Amino acid sequence: MPDSFDTPTQAILLLAHEFKELEQRAIMVYEPIVNAIVTSRPTDVCQIEQTLDGLLDFAGSDGGLRLFKSLCMYYWQIDQAATASYIHSYRDLWDNEESDIPQSNNTEAL
Repeated sequence: MPDSFDTPTQAILLLAHEFKELEQRAIMVYEPIVNAIVTSRPTDVCQIEQTLDGLLDFAGSDGGLRLFKSLCMYYWQIDQAATASYIHSYRDLWDNEESDIPQSNNTEAL
């Protein structure tokens, strides 16, 4: 008789649990990075964009979205077009209900 963890349902549940743990670890890693960028106010576009690229993977969670929004609001002051591109990428990846998002290029529309 197969082990109950061998069923497809159990495998999916285990995978979902592991992804949640990964999200939590990522937020713990990214939070001081985002805080340092926003506090020290660098204009190193590569550093900011690299961080936004990484955050996009976790912006589907509350903590990841909070960090993503914070960094977007800072980056908006440096490069509005690039920030708008990241906002559109977020929407493509994570936004499932268009009616919840106001139509605007403002970072507050996230």
